[in-house]
Order: sequence, then C-alpha cells, then structure tokens
Amino acid sequence: MALNLTHQIGTLAGTPIQMDSGVVSGDSTGTVNASAVWKPVSTDLRCAIQKPDLKDTMSPPVSPCRSPVLSSMRADLSVACRAFATESPTAAAVTEFSEEVGGEMYKQGGLQEKGKGVPVFVMMPLDSVTMSNTVNRKKAIDASLRALKSAGVEGVMMDVWWGLVERDQPGHYNWGGYSDLLEMAKRHGLKVQAVMSFHQCGGNVGDSVSIPLPKWVVEEVDKDQDLVYTDQWGMRNYEYISLGCDTIPVLKGRTPVQCYSDFMRAFKDKFKDLLGDTIVEIQVGMGPAGELRYPSYPEQNGTWKFPGIGAFQCYDKRVVLILVFDVLMQYMLSSLKAAAESAGKPEWGSTGPTDAGHYNNWPEDTQFFRKENGGWCSPYGEFFLSWYSQMLLDHGERILASAKSIFDATGVKISVKIAGIHWHYGSRSHAPELTAGYYNTRFRDGYLPIAQMLARHGAIFNFTCIEMRDHEQPQDALCAPEKLVKQVASATQTAHVPLAGENALPRYDEYAHEQILRAASLDVDKQMCAFTYLRMNPHLFQPDNWRQFVAFVKKMNEGKDVHRCWEQVEREAEHFVHVTQPLVQEAAVALMH
Repeated sequence: MALNLTHQIGTLAGTPIQMDSGVVSGDSTGTVNASAVWKPVSTDLRCAIQKPDLKDTMSPPVSPCRSPVLSSMRADLSVACRAFATESPTAAAVTEFSEEVGGEMYKQGGLQEKGKGVPVFVMMPLDSVTMSNTVNRKKAIDASLRALKSAGVEGVMMDVWWGLVERDQPGHYNWGGYSDLLEMAKRHGLKVQAVMSFHQCGGNVGDSVSIPLPKWVVEEVDKDQDLVYTDQWGMRNYEYISLGCDTIPVLKGRTPVQCYSDFMRAFKDKFKDLLGDTIVEIQVGMGPAGELRYPSYPEQNGTWKFPGIGAFQCYDKRVVLILVFDVLMQYMLSSLKAAAESAGKPEWGSTGPTDAGHYNNWPEDTQFFRKENGGWCSPYGEFFLSWYSQMLLDHGERILASAKSIFDATGVKISVKIAGIHWHYGSRSHAPELTAGYYNTRFRDGYLPIAQMLARHGAIFNFTCIEMRDHEQPQDALCAPEKLVKQVASATQTAHVPLAGENALPRYDEYAHEQILRAASLDVDKQMCAFTYLRMNPHLFQPDNWRQFVAFVKKMNEGKDVHRCWEQVEREAEHFVHVTQPLVQEAAVALMH
C-alpha cells in the first residue's frame, strides 16, 4: 500500500505530524511496528540464533533513497511517559557510560584507524531554531541532549539556516537561537557539526517546516527568475541559487559566493571561542538539500517521483532585458556554447539534450539514456556530460576555497555532502546520477573527480544511504545502494580523502544498525571517520528504539576489531538504558509537545 502524502512529508522533513489516531508521527511514515515487518537475519555481528525468514512486506518506495520504514511510536509510549519518575539519574552514572564509550574520538584529519571506533553524531530537528530566532522547544532540546550524551554520542549536527540568520537585510546577521543551542551543546559536553544551510527548507505540500531563502534574496529572484535553476520545459526550482551566477553580483551588489563567504566569516567571528572545541566541523551547503548536486529530482508539487530519472537543469530563458541581465540569463548556455566552440563543435552549444525524457521516465524510455546506442555514450553525450559535471565541480571548488580560507587554523574540519542516488545504478547510463551532475556510468567513475576535488581542500566526503541494502530496494529499478557505497568508499581511499556517512531515511531497527556497522568498516585497515544519525525526535526515545540505539552507539564506538555479538552488547547497554530512563522519557514527552 502506498504511503499517503502527509506521511511522506513527515519522513522527508523529520518533523512530527499529528495523525488521526492522536499518535505523533515524526521521521517515520507508517504505523506498522518494526517487529511485524522485518525479521533480522543472521549476520557476522550476531550470535547464532534462529529467526523466522525475512518477510518482504515493503510498500513501493516514494522518496529519493527509499527504504522500508521500520518503526513507529508505540501505542503505549504515552503511558510510559506518564509514568516518568521525577528523579534524574546521578551524574556519576551518566558520566560512567559517556566516558566508557564516548571520548575524544573525532579524528577527521583522515580515516579512522582500525579499532579506534567511529564517533556517532545525531541530527537535530530541522526547526530547532524558530523564525523568531529562538530555540524551539528548549526544554525538549535540553533533555534530548542530556540523553544523547548519556548514550555515548559524540555530538550533534545542526542546520544553521541562511534564511533565518540573514533573513531581513543583507549583511545583518541574527544568531539568536544558535548561540543558545551551541551553549547547550557545550554545557553537555557534546561536539557540534554546523551545517551552513544556504538552501530553502521545505516547500512540499503539508510540510510543517518551511524556511525560505532570505527575503532580500527572494526579492531578487522575483525580479529575475533566471537566478534559479531551470529545466528544458521552463520550470524553475527555487530551493537554491543557480551555480550559473556564482560569480555575478546579482544579490544586492554581491555575488552568491560572496554572500556565502560573508555568512561563514560572520559565523566564525561570532563563535570563534567555540571553534575547534565545541564546533568541530563545518559542513558547507552547496545545493538543494545542502548537497553538491543539481535539483534534478524535485518532489515539490509531484514533479518527480521515485524512481524517475530526473531532468537536466541547464536551460536558461533566452530573453534580453538589458545588457547586464543578458549575460546572466544566458550564463549556463553561453558557457556550453563556448565549450562547444572550443571543442570544434559549435552545433553542440545551442542547448542541452532534448531527447532525455521527463522526470519520471526510466532510462529505456529515452533515446539519450537507453543502453543500446544511447546518446549518453555518443561523442555529443560525452561532451555535454563532461561540461555539465565540470560546472558542478567548479561550483564546489569556488565555495570550498572560500570556506578553507575562512576556517583555516581554527581547528575545525570542512565537509561536503554528496547525495546517495542509488536507483538505476545497475543500468549502463546511471541516468539519475547524470541528471544530478555526477558523471558516473558503467564505464566511468564519477565519484573519483569529486573526491579528488575535496582532497585538494582537505575536506571530508559525507555520503548518504549508508543504512540501505540492495535487496530492500525495487530490483526492477536496478537499485544498488550497497554497491554505490562501496564505489564511493573506493574513490575516497584512492583520493586519500576521509569518508563520513549518514542514513538517508530514519531507521531505528537493529537490521539497519548492522548494515551501518558493516558500511562503516571500509576495509581491513580503515573505517569511516564519523557517522551522523537521522534524527533526534520522539521515535528515537521510544523504549525499544532507544535500547537498540544505545547498543548501536556502543558498538560503533568500540571499533570493528571488537568481535562481540549484538545480543552481548545489548545486554551490557541495558544497565545504562535503565539508569537513563527518566532522561529519555523526559525527552520523548517534551519533543511531542
């Protein structure tokens, strides 16, 4: 049965949505209990016990990195929460567990050495700071941070929204809310990954989290819509300013890259005392959803649905207003034209592919992406895809160079997030990756150039869909997240760049945890430098989910050469789950209100 729109939005936004039953739904998209859907199979991390065969009861995927949703808030959670005891666990008990499995393990100068463990961070709610620049649900956030620290979590990841901080006037920054959040993290001994979020949040129908771009940016976009990405049908995507005008002063006299740089510099000046100590990483947003990619698969208004191939985003409207805008409006196509002329093929520079299908087509539906004699492997296709992907790499280079100069010698690491586009990965053309700007095909490694670009700036390659398994995905769409993760891991090792991971969708089940543990172990000598867990919400603090999460964090922190079965780790974690139960219940209750 397909998931309804409200549930889909809740999954993507990470925000609780009230359902008819009165039960709060957050990142989860269904009400089916995990144990009723998936039966974990035996793995090398488990004791030898008998389990029923895995039953495939998945609903059709509906989002970019679709996995089955495996947990929901238990019906008896409200009863458990009302039974919350007012006394708090002793500081000694909390500190005991935190010091045992936590500690200073965030070594992101390179991949983690064997046996050192992988530090776990947890993403905070998207709306942790309100539109009035205050902490949202401050009591809930405080209780949640205390609970996470007690579980041995290394730190948290928080979005620092451009649309909140510099909302009203260019160059006027309001850090209210973020100052309080960072002080809370410091007080609880948690590290922070701060995301410079230069994209719009939300925008889907029914999305309870909506944070637009700054007002003055929106004003400029309203005047000239060619500031945002455009597909071949003239549809605009307003989530992020087009890379085509990176170096053109179209935002009140500043270029977009200058705006991003000034924002990061202001952040550094405001929180300089926390950099390198509490704030250990700056993740620089570079596109939609904060990822380095084109907005090729927009879900807003139902434009794209999984597992469609998406669409190229390089078709500028050719209307001349005045000279300065003529240069801007034709920036992407004028660059293509210049590249074609340089290649001695001027006829290739008039437009992008016109036979690449629509957003929801599959590769074999199109002339350009089909496996036999497809345009993607023709001389023209190779030329266009090289240009299209290079424009994205150049965009990353510009912003990374700025970020590196700003945060140099502050003690923080810089990271960039890359999307885990795993659908149609088994096809020859890898069409969804191509439309997103990753020139990755069966015959070409598209992730090595990205890794090499990040390596030049000493940045971390942050990748998603770490929790997914190939067999969970629809095989008719040739989905292969595990193979994709292995390819990315190989590229980062070749380029000598550290790799960090995230789960693409909320997963609270043991089966997903085991997959993350496997993926975090890159080879016999190295492993990921960090893992960020999606996301802090009431479901995480549900008793069964919390118990498994604590065991997962403990196993990640111990390192892969500690060969103990999952049940043994869970038994050891049970004591600390009991000790911290009041904290966890307090967090669950507070987050629900």
